[in-house]
Amino acid sequence: MITKTSQRSVNPVLRVAPAPPAEAAAHFRASLAFHADVSDVAAALAAGDAPGFVVVDSRSTESWDQGHIPGAIHLPTALIPEEAERLLDKSVPVVTYCWGPGCNGAARAALALAELGYQVKELLGGFEYWAREALAYETWQGPARREPDPLTAPVEGGCGC
Repeated sequence: MITKTSQRSVNPVLRVAPAPPAEAAAHFRASLAFHADVSDVAAALAAGDAPGFVVVDSRSTESWDQGHIPGAIHLPTALIPEEAERLLDKSVPVVTYCWGPGCNGAARAALALAELGYQVKELLGGFEYWAREALAYETWQGPARREPDPLTAPVEGGCGC
């Protein structure tokens, strides 16, 4: 016999049950091994000391000229096989970025670097979120900064996460 309760659909969030805590911890620990966010990268770069990693912009020259993270190395993905060893030290971890979350260019660059033996993380949000969080960037015309986007960054103070 089917009751009204059993006929109701399960909440879409819980249709697939959450992973057990130990599995969830392993998953999120692994995720953090592969990704960095713009706030953490910006804080590490602003600390003044060597951050212990280099930032690689994997976009085209036109994109680089439009805006890039200060101190980043420009290494388009297609040039990684020929240029990586000249520009990067395999003992220093690399953080790759591309345009933003709708682009997988940073992941392709990270894959190419990992296949060459580099330790690598992908910058979540890419250049888009760097600029949207009102972090300074450089263009072919010089330094630039946008107003913070209240949908991606608090207008005042930090996000607290």
